[in-house]
Amino acid sequence: MIKAGIIGGSGYTGGELIRLLLNHPEAEIDFVYSTTRAGKPITSAHQDLLGLTDLVFSGEINPNVDVVFLCLGHGNSTSFLNENTFSVSTKIIDLSNDFRLQADSNFNGQRFIYGLPELNKSAIQAADAIANPGCFATTIQLALLPLAKAGLLKNDVHTNAVTGSTGAGVGLSATSHFSWRNNNVSWYKPFTHQHLGEIGESLGSYGNPVGKLLFLPNRGNFTRGILATSYTTFKGELKEVKNLYKDFYKDAPFTHVSDDEIHLKQVVNTNQCHIHLHQHEDLILVTSATDNLLKGASGQAVQNMNLMFGFPEIEGLLLKAGVF
Repeated sequence: MIKAGIIGGSGYTGGELIRLLLNHPEAEIDFVYSTTRAGKPITSAHQDLLGLTDLVFSGEINPNVDVVFLCLGHGNSTSFLNENTFSVSTKIIDLSNDFRLQADSNFNGQRFIYGLPELNKSAIQAADAIANPGCFATTIQLALLPLAKAGLLKNDVHTNAVTGSTGAGVGLSATSHFSWRNNNVSWYKPFTHQHLGEIGESLGSYGNPVGKLLFLPNRGNFTRGILATSYTTFKGELKEVKNLYKDFYKDAPFTHVSDDEIHLKQVVNTNQCHIHLHQHEDLILVTSATDNLLKGASGQAVQNMNLMFGFPEIEGLLLKAGVF
């Protein structure tokens, strides 16, 4: 049984991480650190955990835990680690974007491995520090990595993706307020989203030419999940590319290629990514779907923890979607 600490546990990703770890047979939550809620019950922030835990938020950290999860706002993990020291044996899993890019991956003598298991499993297993991927980045990369490895992304890729309101975090803003979000859809950060950098590095990691990724993110009028559609020029047979994908993901327990069209409800509340391929004339369309809080954040963080500690990769993550 390993002991886990959580830094910043009052947000959406922190809440999902607590839920997963409470039900993990190999992990025990040692503390959930919060500067604003210290001494208050965990259930004061996460009412869905009522009856499942008597934990309270802590104002102190235990530097000797086996693993610590950083569920902090982007840019805050760096400052937190500069101000707080953990044991040399403590493994770190950061859910922010502070260490995802190669240029930012070395911090105070420690190297953060990019934590996409379908891309870096062996490196994750040997790592002491993980940079958990972004939610859009996870969904789009899993849609395109097989094409990148096969050298089939030489032309521009057009991606349109819609995400639920939880992707904006727990803090209220004009575009996450119910009155604005309900019965409404809009785009934001067209072609400039912050996840483009990590996507580009992963797609280029095979050394093959990669065309420009033109990414248009959208806000959906639902709470959780991402549905992404990506298309690019393709000359070949659909059966050929389906076999390519199924072979690429044959050992990936959470990424599945569907012969049927997919929809968001198949993956919400799970750690899964579902992918569907469609050919139209000289275009290949790849649709991918994930839960932004699980495979796009906390679920993938636990998946990385499992790999780092030698647990079964699926441990604590066999979650079923509610499709009805």
